Amino acid sequence: MKADRGRKYRAYPTPEQEEVLTGWGHDARALWNLALEHRMMVGRKHDGTWVWSTEQSLLLTQVRNDADDTVNWLSDLPAKAGQQVLRRLDQAFLNMANPDHPAGHPEFKRRSSAMSIPFPGQALHVRKLNRHWAEVRVPKLGWLRFRLSRALGGAVRNCTVVRDGQGWHVCFGIHTGVVDAAPNGKSGCGVDFGVAVSAYVSTEDEPRLMRPTLTPGEQQRLRGLEQRKARQIKHAKRHNGGRYSKRLRKTLAQIADLKARQARRRLDFTHKLTTDLAKNHGFVGIEDLRVTSMTATAKGTVVEPGARVQQKAALNRAILDNIPGERRRQLEYKTRQYGSELRPVPPHGTSQTCPSCGERDPRNRVGCGREFACVHCGFTGHADKSASIEIEARARRMGGTVTKSTRRPRKESSRHRTTVAGARVNQPSAA
Repeated sequence: MKADRGRKYRAYPTPEQEEVLTGWGHDARALWNLALEHRMMVGRKHDGTWVWSTEQSLLLTQVRNDADDTVNWLSDLPAKAGQQVLRRLDQAFLNMANPDHPAGHPEFKRRSSAMSIPFPGQALHVRKLNRHWAEVRVPKLGWLRFRLSRALGGAVRNCTVVRDGQGWHVCFGIHTGVVDAAPNGKSGCGVDFGVAVSAYVSTEDEPRLMRPTLTPGEQQRLRGLEQRKARQIKHAKRHNGGRYSKRLRKTLAQIADLKARQARRRLDFTHKLTTDLAKNHGFVGIEDLRVTSMTATAKGTVVEPGARVQQKAALNRAILDNIPGERRRQLEYKTRQYGSELRPVPPHGTSQTCPSCGERDPRNRVGCGREFACVHCGFTGHADKSASIEIEARARRMGGTVTKSTRRPRKESSRHRTTVAGARVNQPSAA
């Protein structure tokens, strides 16, 4: 049974447990980096396959048994957690070799990366304390309390203990056994995701606007913390050999807390938006956007430097703040859950096409405002509303069930990606 749903809860470890989890988080990161370096050094074997977790798990067991003072941290990390780290590295290599997956070569994890300690489901035991609290028994740690904000709703298949800027969380992979719902028979819609207007639905007269993810006071505080961080890093490089001081780490923690708060508000709006769209429509048409290309930097090269770099950087931040990729990911599984369909359509010219006469003309959009004025039939209206109507029309013409991602094959351009061209990626069976 594979996990088909995810659950995330706020965890409240004791001070002793938090110290242990912090050490395990660094150990898991170090193990990932060591395993990745080992695979890159060995490369492909004579039969064209890579080193997989089945072989590295045997090496891990030998190192744990013969651990000396230099690698005794491997004995501190639970064995099942170490094996799960290696299995996740397997999946990263499979994604890299998959031409339909956008992932590139696995990267080394930095100390500033989010901490995560994975565990398999058979190593855990969850018990409910009351309506609002529950506990999970973690190997070598004991019972870890978490806030039961919603029911698990199925069998636990895996668990990951993570830490962000606002504290520790436990994330469960749950097998619910729920199948895709039957078509709900409702009317469809088109949705135009933008920057100035977060979302405009073709069947509505008012746009969906996302509130600023940070208040003016929080934005001012974030700017001050970023400036303080820059000064402290400069001082550390000049006078402390590059080592971070306690004050600098405190500043980084305060920045992470604001960023985590911002991410939660952003996700709250996104979940409410996608759930409403999937629940109340028979199909949802969206633009098949290439977010990576849209948010590419404008710096250019030394020979040919880019123009308006700061303006492009601000636009990129605004696009990413609306997380169009996450909205699409949520719509992909929520439409199946509520009996609707996701229909990505070609995005070219949706904001330049008149919803009345159907003529596409760049002159229909005057300036960079939100006004639309057709030069052929004289129709006027909101530009994003016109784009959403055109998206719905294209989705209707497409028809069928298009609920899975239609990502284009990634380009084989980087050095790491070309090394796996034609390689066998079949993972050997466990011994």
